[in-house]
Amino acid sequence: MENKEILKRWRLILGNDSDKMFASMGINNEDLSADDLLMDSALDQIYGNSGTENSAGKSGGNGMSNPMLTKWLGDLRTLFEPMEIKIIQNDAIERKGLRQLLFEPEMLDSLEPDISTGAILLMLKDQIPQKAKDNARQYIQKIVEDINRRLADDLKRSVTAALNRHEHSPIQSASALDYRMTISRNLKNYNKQLNTILPEKFYFFERAAHSASRTVILDIDQSGSMGESAIYSSVMGCILASMSSLKTHVVAFDTTVNDLTEMCSDPVDLLYGIQLGGGTNIEKSVAYCSELVQEPEKTTMFLITDLYEGGNRNGLIRRLQDLKESGVNIVVLLAISDSGKPSYDSQIAQKVADLDIPCFACPPERLPEMLSAVLKRRSFIV
Repeated sequence: MENKEILKRWRLILGNDSDKMFASMGINNEDLSADDLLMDSALDQIYGNSGTENSAGKSGGNGMSNPMLTKWLGDLRTLFEPMEIKIIQNDAIERKGLRQLLFEPEMLDSLEPDISTGAILLMLKDQIPQKAKDNARQYIQKIVEDINRRLADDLKRSVTAALNRHEHSPIQSASALDYRMTISRNLKNYNKQLNTILPEKFYFFERAAHSASRTVILDIDQSGSMGESAIYSSVMGCILASMSSLKTHVVAFDTTVNDLTEMCSDPVDLLYGIQLGGGTNIEKSVAYCSELVQEPEKTTMFLITDLYEGGNRNGLIRRLQDLKESGVNIVVLLAISDSGKPSYDSQIAQKVADLDIPCFACPPERLPEMLSAVLKRRSFIV
């Protein structure tokens, strides 16, 4: 057994190119744990063939915007000690074409806003030299402005148009007309000759425009695979926090929980407060968010995560069930990303869905539509 463990360590050191050699010694990938395989993949991204600049279809120049690289940088905090991380990150800067990006301010000035590149900058912000820090911050600001330009107006419009279905208003507004009640209350006024209803009275929904009439909680997973989602979610949180009709909380978590609500006045500060990469304890974060709920029926909670739980999986399901039964409107967003389909824990996703909690991935351009549907407690089709 001791010899087998030594061979496994050498297999991780030499990488997957040595698979055939170690298979002849009785060591296969099946002998590696899930953490071993994750570590093997992370190391291969920088030291293996997939990490070389000459590998097929890849180069150091375009690797910096590769979503796989974003996830890899995040995995480091889960797998290695701080001193090891620093060494590997320095190697990544040299081998993945990131030196020019991080060390030459002019490079960032010439780049178009790219959210994957932004996620990499945030993950490596401690490695950026002082002379380039202002340029990195300005680049993140460009990304924030781009997302704001695309989403802010529609998000605000979705919130202000969200209707309180429990009250009616004397203020007449075509967009707030309660068609169902207007028709049912005026059926007695049906005109056979005109073949139509002639309403005596119209009924209108009350707009949810009262000061902080609703509470929205954004609970954001800041593990490595959620880099782009964390950026979109943070900007979305700042937009919502600027609206008087909502009381907004923004919480970020890995194995610890950080309440970033006080940073919502500046989305760049909020993003710099997020530590992308690391382990995941979703259950602990949901427990914290539960304490923020004061009026369950008026609270909407977005859990933004890939559901790869490193903490108490059963405890997570129980807490979500308790929140749901209390009346909190919960939605699990698996990814908010420009980069393809999300990767997530399908078993936990199914258990969450079985609680009648929507669990889906949402592309950024549909966030306003999704928000409107959720605030109205309506179904949303992706």
